[in-house]
Amino acid sequence: MIPLDIISDPICPWCYIGWTNLARAMEARPDHPFAVEWHPFMLNPEMPRAGADRREYLELKFGGREGAMRAYAPVLEHAERAGLTLNLDRIERTPSTLDAHRLIHWAGIEGRQTPVAIALFRAYFVDGRDIGDPATLREIAEGAGLDGAMIAALLEGDADAADIVARDRTTRARGVTGVPCFVVARQHVVTGAQPPELWTQVIDELASREIAT
Repeated sequence: MIPLDIISDPICPWCYIGWTNLARAMEARPDHPFAVEWHPFMLNPEMPRAGADRREYLELKFGGREGAMRAYAPVLEHAERAGLTLNLDRIERTPSTLDAHRLIHWAGIEGRQTPVAIALFRAYFVDGRDIGDPATLREIAEGAGLDGAMIAALLEGDADAADIVARDRTTRARGVTGVPCFVVARQHVVTGAQPPELWTQVIDELASREIAT
């Protein structure tokens, strides 16, 4: 298997689109060689743990509703191409994603990272849920087959929080300034929400190299 490291944030719409396109390519090539692992990147590393009112956040970041609409227009266009419906109007709070990243980390220990990452995307962008809320995170964990009581207990403390922050900072220090960022075989970097065709080409090239050797 070839490691495919995905650096992303659950509140990044381009990450959701990028993963969806990658997943479509992997479905088209069920014998793909990728072993997927998710890594943290926080779009808002200084966000308070309680999050922020969505309207106030958009006002601060984009200068209000019109600025946000202009910024999200290409997002919605690419989401539609990927077959996704993003219900941005349902989002009432922009959360800190520190705890969501902790959950993804813990899910990795159980081999459930990808189901949890997908569930976080859907909870936020489709259902408009607050994925900084411990009760929401527990429900997502249980839906992915994790022990909800254990996750709830971990969320009450700061287990692995410092590690997530450190990993985010290390990633930035290595030059990653935006997500999604995909690293193939620990060396080849693919940035942005690339179309499925690019990923099928990558998979086919990797397969041809394997045959050649």
